[in-house]
Amino acid sequence: MNKLEYYTPDDIPKEIQAYETKVEQLGVGKSGKVGILDLELQTDNEGKTIVTKQFSQVPLQIQRALYPERSLPKMAYLYVISPSGGILQGDRYRTDVVLKNKAIAHMTTQGATRIYSMNTNSASQILNITVDEDCYFEYIPDQIIPYKNSRYYQKVNLNVHNNSTLIYSEILTPGRVAMKESFEYDICYLRTHCKDQNKKIRFLENTKIEPKKMRVEDFGVLGEYEIVGTVYILTRKDNVNELENNLNEYIRNSDSVSVGTSILPDESGIIIRVLGNKTDSVFDVIFKILEISRKKILGAEFSKIRKS
Repeated sequence: MNKLEYYTPDDIPKEIQAYETKVEQLGVGKSGKVGILDLELQTDNEGKTIVTKQFSQVPLQIQRALYPERSLPKMAYLYVISPSGGILQGDRYRTDVVLKNKAIAHMTTQGATRIYSMNTNSASQILNITVDEDCYFEYIPDQIIPYKNSRYYQKVNLNVHNNSTLIYSEILTPGRVAMKESFEYDICYLRTHCKDQNKKIRFLENTKIEPKKMRVEDFGVLGEYEIVGTVYILTRKDNVNELENNLNEYIRNSDSVSVGTSILPDESGIIIRVLGNKTDSVFDVIFKILEISRKKILGAEFSKIRKS
């Protein structure tokens, strides 16, 4: 496998391939860059989760672990940063995160994932998350903002042990609304695959939005809303039904967004879809989902994360 293949998804959809043209890997600050973040987290002798392996290549970096939660003082908080400010045409990103030995961690991004305008090629990102037995991981990145004429493919591979928990979310916005750019990107394709420790498929999901080729306001797409958020909760079977009931009790009291839940096949988890017109409103629901889930699974509190 050559270097570019390592950074590039092996199943790029034909809709993305249609934009593929060769982009030479140029110097710092130019399009066509690759970035990598490779992390391993484990508990130390005192039960504190620490980073035991770390490698990064700009434009992906990680800040040192923080421990801000009073109810979970041994839980590591990690912030992914990108000095480039966004993803450019020809960019290829890859992030690998592995949790072992009863590690518990929360990971987020320093800011939104901005997909800049493109006149050739596309951009892609691979995210591989492995959560071993008896580990707990929350990955709650900021929203994806696709700029006018951008093309983006994201492949997420989740490998989650049946006796562990992963809470993963993503939010897709219509673009730079303040700049009068709303649904002017070419394509945003999000693909999520999840398997257990035996490589058995837990779920597969594809989200493809091509605003210039489809009516996003149609029923069954986005309807009256512009922002879609998704939360996947992969956890032990004995958590699932009660947790979904707790979530639905809260959801009935939400009036600024539309929210629905479904139990995943074989009761291996829950998927929650959140539709709204304000990013903050969607995040408020996601944080509440995180609060309810953490209380049920860990018996601990969740504090809304500050990033400034």
